[in-house]
Formats: sequence, structure tokens, C-alpha cells
Amino acid sequence: MNVYRYEENPLITPADVRPLHENFEVIGAFNAAVTELDGEVIMLLRVAERPIMEEPNMVKVPWIDVESGKLTVHAIDTRDSRYDLRDPRVVQERGKSTWSYLTSISYLRIARSKDGRHFDIDDGAFLYPSGNLEIFGVEDPRITAIDGAYYITYSAISPAGVGVGLAVTRDFRSVERMGMIFPPENKDVVLFPERVGGTYYALHRPVPKGVGGPEIWIAESQDLRHWGNHRHLLPLRPGQWDSTRIGAGAPPIKTPSGWLELYHGADERNRYCMGAILLDLNDPTKLLARAEQPILVPEADYERVGFFGDVVFSCGALVSRDIVKLYYGVSDTSMACAELRLSEILGALTYL
Repeated sequence: MNVYRYEENPLITPADVRPLHENFEVIGAFNAAVTELDGEVIMLLRVAERPIMEEPNMVKVPWIDVESGKLTVHAIDTRDSRYDLRDPRVVQERGKSTWSYLTSISYLRIARSKDGRHFDIDDGAFLYPSGNLEIFGVEDPRITAIDGAYYITYSAISPAGVGVGLAVTRDFRSVERMGMIFPPENKDVVLFPERVGGTYYALHRPVPKGVGGPEIWIAESQDLRHWGNHRHLLPLRPGQWDSTRIGAGAPPIKTPSGWLELYHGADERNRYCMGAILLDLNDPTKLLARAEQPILVPEADYERVGFFGDVVFSCGALVSRDIVKLYYGVSDTSMACAELRLSEILGALTYL
């Protein structure tokens, strides 16, 4: 697979983003959705900010207070034996299977570009956490253009779990929330860019706590708000690069051969790569083909070293004839872009 990484990579880093909150620092500008509007490339960044750590033995955890709607910060002593702080992303109470707090708060912010390489970042947030289902932040958006509107799916994080919200915009100046469309535990939801046989389809990734694993499912809707007829679509592959968790990446790409979906997968070492599958054009519940090897792996320094290294994670791609411009987060830190040939991706698929 020939992969052309932009010389300008990483395109956006935390140093390029001014924090919204006083006494906070930006630690991540990554996992951005992408689309085009009026001659501009629109990148909808996940921006992660954390309180500046002034004392060496303290960790500060932020969240949105539901009653006031304001950001709240709580300090935790790193020497307190009740907490496990080994993962820099979360604070977990020992003896509990789930985390208690996040060490940063994420919101969505727009970056705009005329050439797809050099971006100007809007001053304010485009989608900021709101309500009791988003108090720990909003993360990892995807954008699908349908009938002149741009639908945004995103992870909504709260003590109730990780669900998936839906919002819509027509101009990327104002936005309307449409509510949570997939309850916890779910994420990595992408919408197909058109109805298929009169039906909307979405890929999603539930996380079973008993039997089953974090694998890709497909669901149907007539109005984009209410989803049903859920079917299991894509399994994990033990011993391979996508053995522990998988999830949809960019919204499906329509090709003459079928719907091409670029998805992420992680192995036992938490190394994230990008892969590809092909779904039937007239019935996307049918899996036609899957690439045995990943199409993009962490190789560059900025992909291997960062807040959470060895990660390439795409939430969006632009297609121009035979070129796929894959915009992707690197190391849970920054944004990059690589170009691949659509024909080569399709040629790497193994038909089932």
C-alpha cells in the first residue's frame, strides 16, 4: 500500500490551539471529523484541555456542573491509595471496574482551510458539553452530509457512560442538538451519506460487559433519531492487528464495488491501525470483503510518540477521483493527513 504522508504533518498540534478555559492547557487537538463546504475544508477537532498542574502531588479533574453549567475542578492527591492513576487519561478508584473521572475535558472546535494542509482555528467552541449526559465532555465526532445538511455524531461522556449524540448544521456557524441516538455503552457511530432502499443506515460499536466484544454493528432508521433492527456486522480477529477492539472511522465511501468503510482496530498492545471493509451497495448489512492487513499503521514519530502513543485513528476522509485524503488523529495528541489510492485500497480487499 502506497501511503503519502503530508510534509506539513502534524497539521494541527496542541500548541496551535488557544485554551478556552483560564488556567487550563490544551493537551490534544485530534480525532477530527472532516468535510467540505464553500471551497473550504472543515475539520471538527476534538480539543482536550486539562487544568494546569501547579502541585507535583496533585491531579486535577474537570467536569461540567449540571445545575450551573459551569466548569468545575476537583483535586486528587496522587499519594491517595484509593485511586489508580497509571492511565494518564483517567482516574480510577481501586476495586472498581470502571473509571471515576477523566483528567481532561473535551469539546469540539472548528479548523478551516483552503488547501487542506494549513488551517485556521476558530476562537470558540462549536459544540461544548451540555446537560447531564455530557458532563465529562464530548469527543471523536464524525460528519456526514445528507441532503444539504451536515449531521454530526459524537461521543457523549458522563457518569452514566459513553453514549452517542447527534447534532446538525448547515453552515458550521450554528448547530442544533438532536439528542442521544445510541445509549451507553456505545461509540464510533457513522452515518451513511444517503438512504439505501429508502432507509438510513449507521455503523456503531456497542461494548458488551459479559459475552461478546467491542465489534461493529449496523442499524436502520427512518428519521435519523430512532434506530433499530440492529445486526452484528464485523467481528474481531484474534491474534491479528484488530484483535481487541474495532470501530468505524470515516463515514462510508460509495464506490461502484460497494460501500468502502475505513475502520480502526487495536491489538493487545493498544496499537491502533486503520483497515478497510466493503459492504454491499444495495444491502449494507452484507459484508463483501475485508483487508487482511491494515492500510495505515503508526510509523512516523508523531504517530508513535505522544499522549497515548502508537495510534492512528481516523474520523473522516475526503475523496477526489482515485485519491483518498485520510485525516487522522495521531497518538491522541495531534492531527495529520495521508493520501492513499482508492483503487489500491479496493485491490487490497479479500472477498469473503
